[in-house]
Amino acid sequence: MTDLKEMPIPTDAPMQQKNYSGYKSFSYLTPGEDYKVYPLAQEIGRVPSRRVEVTDEQETRVRRLFQEQLMISLHDHCFVAPEDLSQFLEFRRWGRDFTGYEGLSVSGLDAVFDNLMNGTAMITSRGGWKWDDIIYDLGMRLSDIAHQEMVVLCRTTEDIINAKKNGQIAFIVSIEGAAMIENELDRLDILYGLGVRCLGIAYSEGNQLGAGLKEPNDGGLTTFGRQAVKRMNKLGIAIDVSHSGDRTSMDTIEVSDKPIFITHAGARALWNSNRLKPDDIIRACAEKGGVIGIEAAPHTTLTEQHPRHSIESYMEHFEYCANLVGIDHVAFGPDVLFGDHVGLHTALTEALSIGASRGHLSYDKVPFVDGIENPAEAFPNIVRWLVKHGYSDEDIAKATGGNIMRVLKEAWYR
Repeated sequence: MTDLKEMPIPTDAPMQQKNYSGYKSFSYLTPGEDYKVYPLAQEIGRVPSRRVEVTDEQETRVRRLFQEQLMISLHDHCFVAPEDLSQFLEFRRWGRDFTGYEGLSVSGLDAVFDNLMNGTAMITSRGGWKWDDIIYDLGMRLSDIAHQEMVVLCRTTEDIINAKKNGQIAFIVSIEGAAMIENELDRLDILYGLGVRCLGIAYSEGNQLGAGLKEPNDGGLTTFGRQAVKRMNKLGIAIDVSHSGDRTSMDTIEVSDKPIFITHAGARALWNSNRLKPDDIIRACAEKGGVIGIEAAPHTTLTEQHPRHSIESYMEHFEYCANLVGIDHVAFGPDVLFGDHVGLHTALTEALSIGASRGHLSYDKVPFVDGIENPAEAFPNIVRWLVKHGYSDEDIAKATGGNIMRVLKEAWYR
């Protein structure tokens, strides 16, 4: 058998060949008859986001790594936003998320923790996070996924391995906050039964479990929150504290019997925003075996050295965290989507508590995050950057999937 390391790999081909048939979301229905049509954003090449420049030899190595290693995004929203964001809330009321299958087909990903629409699933409520809306959102998305072959619902670590072998992408259902379970512990069992495999303690607002990062006073995990953490441990739901307040995050790390995720954040030491995590929480997460995924949503992982958000400021957060806790405890959770992410944040500032979570820091606003704008380009550019900056194959494999798999083998039921 020919050694893959010696094979020339065409640089204009996708990072991995996926079983994409050209399917578009809900194409089994009749547009305009079964649902209202909203023109959607272009999935690939919407903006002139740059490709990380590497030599031909480095590009060949990048592509070999995609063939050989697992590529797992710890946090993304792989939907396609409407072109006209002034219609977004009305668009959301239909409850249909259009998955970016075309973009995913060239993303190089083997698995993605997809976080649906979470608090913006405002089908019955203007406030979001209602049980009925979350279930509606989940069921509608999985109905669409069930009508094609490239993206497959993931329930086990074996599903991730098999997805790579079969030219597919494992879709790991994640939800960023647990407000919708209210005071009903058994709702966690229901979510698990419906395929949810990662759940945040709180989004920005506090809930029955604990405090979100916008709350001025963080009392930590509630008694019910501690019970919920233990139930998630028993069920095999991975726990996320990305949007939780500092004390709630620390309590969760301490109470959980299993390692946890900070699926999408960065280092507050580099940019003093509540949306990012202080060193003590990043260390505590790592000491329990957990992993932090680095966040790339617009205007989050900024730094004093790179105040305009781009892949350079993003990777500065990665390197800081890797130096702080070691390469075994870092990963990538870009938190990107297909469409105008900056415009979406503007339209949903209140719903997503963006101002409160950032502490109203001043920053240079960008139209898009150059080099890591959407799921199609995120991982290819991340791996190019790592190769260009001299990371070993072993360390790249850990950061792009191996570390996440290690945690899942402990945190999931199987």
